[in-house]
Amino acid sequence: MTYKGEDPRITRARLSGPEQVTKDATVAEMAADGTLTVLVKGNTEWVCTPGNENKIGDPPMCMNPMGMRWMMDAMQGKPKPTNTAPGMIYMLCGATQRSNTNPADKTSPAIPIGPHWMITWPFDAAANGLPTTVRDTGAWVMFAGTPYAYLHVCGSPWAGNEYHEGDKAVWTMSYARH
Repeated sequence: MTYKGEDPRITRARLSGPEQVTKDATVAEMAADGTLTVLVKGNTEWVCTPGNENKIGDPPMCMNPMGMRWMMDAMQGKPKPTNTAPGMIYMLCGATQRSNTNPADKTSPAIPIGPHWMITWPFDAAANGLPTTVRDTGAWVMFAGTPYAYLHVCGSPWAGNEYHEGDKAVWTMSYARH
């Protein structure tokens, strides 16, 4: 929800995740070293950051504590993440980054990625039968083969039709010619 005169950084940060998460989250700017400057103190564990739309690799995001730990470790160049449980990060405003394979890449051309969410926990793409290439929808393992490998899911978790008890399933399939 946006209020007249609200700081655009706060609005952008709150748009990065689902409203039921962001409405009571802390909103803070995050410096390159992971230092946080609180803009709005929340009353949950979640932290949302506005990012910088003019900087590659600095998207608006909303993170739970383990997602925040993973992100801070990556930003600080630690050899591997130190989160002790899976983390969750929403980037529902989309993002740009430099590489799908190297979390430390600072020079490759920008890769645009649509709205997505992430589970920051080591995922072995081959063992789980998951792709490792950027997609516009669905899931893949980003940074596969590195300690920072994680599950990247494009789109909103609420996309698609809902099933309700008693609904009749109608399955359809179509193919496009090349």
